[in-house]
Amino acid sequence: MSVASRCSMLVLLGCLALSACNRSVDDAQTVRFWAMGSEGEVADELLREFERRNPDIHVQLQQLPWKGAHAKLLTAVAGGSTPDLAQLGNTWIPEMVALHALAPLDRKLVDSTVVRADDYFAGIFATNRIGDAVYGVPWYVDTRLLFYRRDLLAAAGFDVPPQTWADWRQALDALKARTGPDQFSILLPLNEFEPLLVLALQQEDPLLRDGGRYGNFRSAGFRRALAFYLEMFAAGLAPPVSNTQIANVWTEFGRGTFAFYPSGPWNIAEFKRRLPAAQQGDWAAMPMPGPQGPGASNAGGASLVVFAASKAKPAAWRLIEFLSEPAVQSRFYALTGNLPPRRSAWSDSALAGDEHVQAFRDQLERAKPTPAIPEWEQIATEMQLVAEQAVLTGQSVDAAVTEIDRRVDAILSKRRWMLDRERP
Repeated sequence: MSVASRCSMLVLLGCLALSACNRSVDDAQTVRFWAMGSEGEVADELLREFERRNPDIHVQLQQLPWKGAHAKLLTAVAGGSTPDLAQLGNTWIPEMVALHALAPLDRKLVDSTVVRADDYFAGIFATNRIGDAVYGVPWYVDTRLLFYRRDLLAAAGFDVPPQTWADWRQALDALKARTGPDQFSILLPLNEFEPLLVLALQQEDPLLRDGGRYGNFRSAGFRRALAFYLEMFAAGLAPPVSNTQIANVWTEFGRGTFAFYPSGPWNIAEFKRRLPAAQQGDWAAMPMPGPQGPGASNAGGASLVVFAASKAKPAAWRLIEFLSEPAVQSRFYALTGNLPPRRSAWSDSALAGDEHVQAFRDQLERAKPTPAIPEWEQIATEMQLVAEQAVLTGQSVDAAVTEIDRRVDAILSKRRWMLDRERP
């Protein structure tokens, strides 16, 4: 064969190879994936490995800011333009289910050798169950616990963190007795509903009654939670401020302006970064105290859902399985700091070797979901607004719980009308 013929053959083979590559890309099934916030920013790094393992699937990632994500999802549902797969905040799932926008995943879970429900923190997985069906798989978890100054607690005479409300109140009083008028035992930001919500979740009484038709804030349990919350302000243990009124929460924590601060896992990195090296041994994280012992906290985070209108459900599920692998979840934690929802992923040395992170591991075993109704976020906001008013005006517990129930019952009026129409 002549040199020219060999060159022509090489060119032809190259064209055929390029054509085959193009066909493999063109023939791959596309999965449209919407991810929010920082998770959307780093997801692409994980998706490259998924596509390498699954050359028949191409993932089209769209990153959305959290601020506009909810409205965009509702618009997509109304317009019939939903993605195949999306990241949803756990409290958004009931709303999407009510709109018939999500595909149930129960059969996929039964058949899966990767996603095992018993490996997930129970309270977190429960946020994905609406009625008798599961509509999402947790991607990462969030809960609240207490960051605290262990040096200040030790100086007040407490060598171990409190586990009960009674011990906690004793510690708060002792800390306040050692401080001046501009220092406090705890920061409970008035513009956050989570501190009061956590105390309420520790009660046996549910937050709603009659199948989610009415508020249950006049129950004995919520009264106890609200009374304990309000007493911390009335006794001068907590300043009556929002976190926007504090220039730098981390600096004030380091100064000892307050010794306890309920917050989420993102603040582990913030305290490590913002407090000086000399103070790194002065702070720690601890599970929430409860009425009789270690207490419950909220079950937050985000889940992965498949939309009912998707034409690529099997491929979308394969992506969920990939993102649910313990090793991939450990990698996701390294990229984002988001805590994994599977217990098996916590054997990773970066998680197992960090005492602050391990406090969250302990707390997640006692995480509890909030009521699985579309109106919950609005209800939580009204609860926070009434509690703030009670702190600032001295309103009684009786008056506050009556007002919360009044507002919640108004929010739920449409829900009652719809549920009553469904009754036989």
